[in-house]
Amino acid sequence: MAKILFKNVNVLDCTGAPPFAGQVLVEGNRIKAVAPQGSTIPTEGAKVVDGGGATLMPGLIESHSHMSFLDTPDLEGLGFVPPEEHMLRTVRNAKKMLDQGFTACNSAAAAKPRLDVVLRNVINAGDFPGPRSLAASPEMTVTSGLGDVRLMHMHRETFAVICDGAEEFRKMSRLMVREGVDTLKINPSGDEFIPHARAHQTVMTEAEIAAVCDVGHAHGKRIAAHARSAESVKLCLKHGVAVIYHATLVDEEACDALQAAKDWCFVSPTLGINYTTLNEAAKWGITTQVAESMGMRIELDIGIKNMKELKKRGVRVLPGGDYGFAWNPIGTNARDIEHFVNLLGFSPMDAILSATKLGGEIMMAGNELGQVKPGYLADMILVDGNPVANVKLLQDANKLLMIMKDGQFHKEPQVAAQSQRQIA
Repeated sequence: MAKILFKNVNVLDCTGAPPFAGQVLVEGNRIKAVAPQGSTIPTEGAKVVDGGGATLMPGLIESHSHMSFLDTPDLEGLGFVPPEEHMLRTVRNAKKMLDQGFTACNSAAAAKPRLDVVLRNVINAGDFPGPRSLAASPEMTVTSGLGDVRLMHMHRETFAVICDGAEEFRKMSRLMVREGVDTLKINPSGDEFIPHARAHQTVMTEAEIAAVCDVGHAHGKRIAAHARSAESVKLCLKHGVAVIYHATLVDEEACDALQAAKDWCFVSPTLGINYTTLNEAAKWGITTQVAESMGMRIELDIGIKNMKELKKRGVRVLPGGDYGFAWNPIGTNARDIEHFVNLLGFSPMDAILSATKLGGEIMMAGNELGQVKPGYLADMILVDGNPVANVKLLQDANKLLMIMKDGQFHKEPQVAAQSQRQIA
């Protein structure tokens, strides 16, 4: 079994402890030992990597990934890509995510029914490079809901499948289970840019939500929801939806419900898409004035206030910003960690823990992923500098001197010419 020893590294183990000068031994695909620099650990036969004082930490984990989204400027653009080309471009996006230090991704929806499933399977088989992933269904929505881009007399589609009534949702959920998804995704609320289904509106009925949850629970699948409105969040929690995306417009009652469910649910507010739509989408016709007229500023401000409250209540709030649109492209996902610091007031350490330790939990592998500890899977990155002092380092692929997934180098160590680094 291959052994690799990382020495002369500052270990950011993501337990919450500060980085420390240490060494880490990897054996096969697992971390075998973590020890302070100078300690004696068994290294016979190990390949030695001198980290030059760089920071060794867990790989990043994306809580709201859309690797099959193709950076289109509109929703319907996804529907105009044939499945064969779409699969190839999805595989390319997966490599891009791994290149950026994301070693695991929890999908928030596939753009076509089997894209996530096939991607997960070919990555697991070792056929193509990419993060560990949990595969999701497309977004199940209602007629006129988020994702329904159809027009009378004209064929258009996007990332959604349209269901109306509990039995249609039940049948589609069973179909997705048959095809091998890990997560069933529903859209019980709207979005500010959808004139007939705004963010504060709950467009799925309780019976429709319950039907999906019944299928998911019966088959051991997890349910995730695009739930911006307070009512949609409450209905989702009532029926056991474990992953709440957005939750921006929650009220006091919904906050109480999320707090009561904090041991089994997660919130991913996806601040990235709100921020870039407000500030960086003018090239695509969405100026700040246009975005504000759609209510984006108001929702972002309310969402920031609510996320701060949920964090105080101990709810697990994770970064992941709906990357995969033209002004919020795949590969810039680590920017959400900075948003957590600048917008939500997270400490840099807490923001990093949300993208590593809590990421392992949302991947349903909290005892194996997201920390540098003996027995954990060897998914790690080596960073040129100290991310706790500057989280923006994690956005620069050139600062990632090494990327390891499952004990194998995706990016070979690039540390030979590096000078000694100090913890800032």
